[in-house]
Amino acid sequence: MSETGIDSTKETSYFVDEAGDGVLFGPKGRNRLNDEAASKFFMLGMIECLDESATTRKLEQLRHSLLSNPLYSTIPSVQPEAKKTARAFHAKDDHPEIRAKVFELLVELDFKFFAVIKDMRKVLEYVESRNRMDSDYRYHPNELYDFTVRMLFKQRLHKLDRYRICFARRGKSDRTKALKVELLKTKQRFLSEREINHEGELEICPSYPWLSPCLQVADYCLWALQRCYERGESRFLRAIWHKVSLIIDADDPDGKAYGTYLTRKAAPPDPQKIKNRWV
Repeated sequence: MSETGIDSTKETSYFVDEAGDGVLFGPKGRNRLNDEAASKFFMLGMIECLDESATTRKLEQLRHSLLSNPLYSTIPSVQPEAKKTARAFHAKDDHPEIRAKVFELLVELDFKFFAVIKDMRKVLEYVESRNRMDSDYRYHPNELYDFTVRMLFKQRLHKLDRYRICFARRGKSDRTKALKVELLKTKQRFLSEREINHEGELEICPSYPWLSPCLQVADYCLWALQRCYERGESRFLRAIWHKVSLIIDADDPDGKAYGTYLTRKAAPPDPQKIKNRWV
């Protein structure tokens, strides 16, 4: 480790996914936040996989054992033609019994979890304020995604020699170039603020969970976080809380100007306090 805090002998991989919906408006400008099923929060999360090969191997071993077990193999979502659990674990699609098995494995895997949470009402307030100042401004969900990317990676790209960042693909569009621009801006701004010299390499690779199994871990962690914030059920998040390195609740009304920083050293968020924000 050099005097600047940079370790030029190592590299790491981050696996990034999202939860929630960044869409604010429906047809004719209708406010979608009034819909009962609308997401109250948008979340961008990632895991730093400390042993990618071991994580991949253990996930595949679990999946194959479940597929070969007659207790689980007849579950509809497990059938190969469903292209769900038979291809990759996905918390939203997996049967509750399958999901429990995955969480039991997650507590044993070697990874760190990071996330940024944005309250969609605060996003709407920002957009309405921008519209009042600039009538030509038009909000797009990519704007929220890119903003949370910058927050998520602000202090994550300045120590190692090489960073590989694997984003879960969002639809059919390829935003690799745009995301790399955001990451490079974030890195350079942080280096300038701290007066650090660093020439580390960034590799951006969009992928699918069945091709990059560590994305399945990111998906499950985000599902647990979303379950706590949207449904008031914290037991899944508590189960993996010891994996949390940093969760930025950017719009916590009880937090500071930049929100609240949550780590495994403190208690998990209180679902009732979160629910009270939207009462």
